[in-house]
Amino acid sequence: MKKLIAFFILLSLNFTASAQNEINKKEVFDSIVAVYKPNSHFTTSDLLLKIGLGFLNKPYVASTLEINNNEKLVVNLNEFDCTTFAENCLALAQTIKSEKNNFQSFEKNLTNIRYRHGALIDYNSRLHYFSDWIFDNDMRKNVKNITCEIVATPFNNYVDFMSTHVSDYKILKENPDFLPHTQQIEKAISARKSCYIPKADITKYESKIQDGDIIGITTNIKGMDIAHVVLAYHYNGELHILHASSKLKKVVISTGTLSEYINNRIDATGIMVARPI
Repeated sequence: MKKLIAFFILLSLNFTASAQNEINKKEVFDSIVAVYKPNSHFTTSDLLLKIGLGFLNKPYVASTLEINNNEKLVVNLNEFDCTTFAENCLALAQTIKSEKNNFQSFEKNLTNIRYRHGALIDYNSRLHYFSDWIFDNDMRKNVKNITCEIVATPFNNYVDFMSTHVSDYKILKENPDFLPHTQQIEKAISARKSCYIPKADITKYESKIQDGDIIGITTNIKGMDIAHVVLAYHYNGELHILHASSKLKKVVISTGTLSEYINNRIDATGIMVARPI
C-alpha cells in the first residue's frame, strides 16, 4: 500500500512538473515576443541575432531533444545545445515577423525548421546532420545556403557517424529498426555536391558574412559533416560568433574572431553559411 501511495505521489509530481514546464515555456515565449515585436521591421537575420543576444548566459545542455521514446516536438527556451539555439532563434524571429505571434505559430515554425520537409514523423524525420538541415531548410526557403556563392570549394560530405556509432544515440540504440532508414538518409546526404569555406580562407571571405548568418563548422571527424553551429556577430568591428558553448556551458559571444575560433579547433576544417530568409 505504501509503495502504491508513493507511486501516485511521484506520478502527481511528474504531472505537476510537466504542467509547470508548459506554463514556463509559454511565459518565456510571451516575454520574448513582447520585447522584440517592436523590432519586427528588421530583417529575419537581424531579429534572429537580437533574440540570440537576449539568451546570453543561458545554460548549455546537451541532448535536450532526447527525452521522449517517441519523437515529439521539444520546446525548451531555457537550455540549449548549439543546434537548438539556432533553431529556436530562427523560429522565434519568423514568428515575430509573421502576422500570427502566438505560441502555436512558434511551435509550427520550429517543427518546420527542425524536421525534414517540415513534417514530424519519427526520429529519422529530424534533421540530425547539419548539412542536411541547411539543405532541407534551403529547399523550403527558411534559409539560403550562400556558401557556394562565396567560394565554390568542393566539400567532401560523406557521413555515416550515426550508423557507425549507434551506442551514442539513445533512440537508435533502443530502436534498431530505425537503422536502415538512417543509413538511407546518410547515403543521400553523402551523394550531394556541396561547398565549404576552408579555414585558411575565412579571413579572406568574412566580409561576405552578415550578422545573423547561421554557420556550420565543418569537421574532420570521420563520418561527420558539421561539428558545431554558431551565429555570425560583428562585434567591435570584427566578426565574432554567438553560440551555445559546450566548453563554457552557456550561451556566449566568442572572445576571439570567427577565424581565430576555427583555427583553435583541431577538429574544424572550415564553415558552411546559411542566411535566414
